[in-house]
Amino acid sequence: MLKEALLYEKLEENRVFCHLCSHRCRIGDGKFGVCNVRENRGGTLYTHVYGTLIAQNVDPIEKKPLYHFLPGSTSYSIATVGCNFQCDFCQNWQISQVTEAERLGVRAREVKPEDVVRQAKAAGSRSISYTYTEPTIYFEFAHDCSKIARREGLYNVFVTNGYMTEEMLRMIHPCLDAANVDLKSFRDDFYKRLCKARLQPVLDSIRTMKKMGIWIEVTTLLVPGRNDDEAELKDIAAYLASVNVSIPWHISRFHPQYRMDHVESTPMNILNRAYDIGREAGLRYVYLGNVPGKQNHTYCYKCQTLLIERGGFSVTAYRVSGGQCPKCGTVQDGVGL
Repeated sequence: MLKEALLYEKLEENRVFCHLCSHRCRIGDGKFGVCNVRENRGGTLYTHVYGTLIAQNVDPIEKKPLYHFLPGSTSYSIATVGCNFQCDFCQNWQISQVTEAERLGVRAREVKPEDVVRQAKAAGSRSISYTYTEPTIYFEFAHDCSKIARREGLYNVFVTNGYMTEEMLRMIHPCLDAANVDLKSFRDDFYKRLCKARLQPVLDSIRTMKKMGIWIEVTTLLVPGRNDDEAELKDIAAYLASVNVSIPWHISRFHPQYRMDHVESTPMNILNRAYDIGREAGLRYVYLGNVPGKQNHTYCYKCQTLLIERGGFSVTAYRVSGGQCPKCGTVQDGVGL
């Protein structure tokens, strides 16, 4: 559905200046922004994906991944096509890249914001997650959904690359409760070469969301030979600790995908070392993703009592009592624990 976009200004000669994401595209008449879903028509910026959903699913909140936000609940998850990144290792390239989605014949359906909220409530979900692709690029729809969801007692979650502007965050902030941010690397060169973006805006978004009181968890997909050296992992862990040691860090295993289908899966010794680095940096909660094992469990950061056991995306045992460790009484970090 075509709808006038938010967060842009009109320029001379029918050009527009988009302030939605950190690309801050200046778009000529008849042209699209980097995201390929926002078009300038005669000096007015339009979004092509308002209410045109290509995914509607009920997921465990742990799949986002969010381990300290309403654990054990489900989240009604939606997406449109499109992304403002072009990652060579994208795990959802079939829907995130508009040209690929068109080539594969991905079909969308028109859905109203009130229908999304109604379906989420009918499914028994406690939240709506804007996920799978990049929610920033379908901001207008996510924003409308989030306002209705808030009135209906549902939480709102972004699973994002963190490339939104502060203006966008200020607009969504009253209704955005949690976010999982992909911090793909701590090297600007990595972002430029493999994502066609930059590092600093992502770091700024993490810090800004934390200051706003949005619950934040961070995911880093370790791609062998690209972002997995020890110095870089230490930089990521140190940065997160400098923002807040309560930020959970999810370190995910890469599997061959998209333009990097020739690259091996992340070796377990690298993942285990990254886990140790996160703990050594003082982060209270570090997890390994895309692999089974005890590194998916939550422990009291004070006395190391096992609090939440997980099998895959399911909570198999839950021992938090009133948000506290039952052994030492330490209040655990998160929402709805």
